[in-house]
Amino acid sequence: MTDFVPWTPADAADWIAVPAADDDKYSRGVLGVVTGSSAYPGAAVLGVEAALHTGLGMLRYLGPARASDFVLHRRPEAVTSPGRVQAWLLGSGVDPDHLDDETREGFATGASSGLPLVLDAGALSLRDEAIGPMVLTPHFRELARASGREVADVAADPGDAARRAAGEWGCTVLVKGHRTHVASPGGTLLVAESAPTWLATAGAGDALGGVLGALVATHADEIASDDEALARLAATAAVVHGLAAERASGGGPITVLGLIDELPATIASIVAGRGREA
Repeated sequence: MTDFVPWTPADAADWIAVPAADDDKYSRGVLGVVTGSSAYPGAAVLGVEAALHTGLGMLRYLGPARASDFVLHRRPEAVTSPGRVQAWLLGSGVDPDHLDDETREGFATGASSGLPLVLDAGALSLRDEAIGPMVLTPHFRELARASGREVADVAADPGDAARRAAGEWGCTVLVKGHRTHVASPGGTLLVAESAPTWLATAGAGDALGGVLGALVATHADEIASDDEALARLAATAAVVHGLAAERASGGGPITVLGLIDELPATIASIVAGRGREA
């Protein structure tokens, strides 16, 4: 779609929160996460890893027990008790037809909180009951299923599919792909084109959810005062995610943990204004 505006590393730099000298773990942003499942515990690990590498003061993981064990083994600084958060990441690696008790409770808590939400995979249907500002992050097939459209139609014009869904659902929609399209119900239309084709790999979307969750948690005040902030944060997450993948790839295959390892340096280069040239 020609009316989608490219979102660049220079644009993204304005939407990355850099801690100040007087910040603490609470003022830097706390993200609540309910992702993963007994079948897909790795999705929880990847999202948590990506969020923490993007920059947070604290992360509360409140998913199922098996996934929680994996998360704590990998990231012992994750907190597994409930408490205050600034935003929620819900649904990555979750089958909505087979919710465990922890996930069901976590979904209900996030949806009723009024806080900003990142809804992925198994939590996409929460758009109908959640009361806070939200951004949905479907891939082509998930968007087709949720909107009742054919996968081929969504793939042929993901920008139009994103715009239609944002208008129908009244929330920001990010459609994942080599070119990631973001549309808001208010009319913001952005496209990020920083990702290498090697990024088409299992787990990449879980990592993107973590990056976006961290950005949303660190910009809760901006989201409360600006209806279009979620769209800009979503596009920023896609830029950061894509550039980290490019660094990890070096022109060849990547792993998602390799991408995550490159997030801090990628963010540093964006903040310094170097972006893709770093």
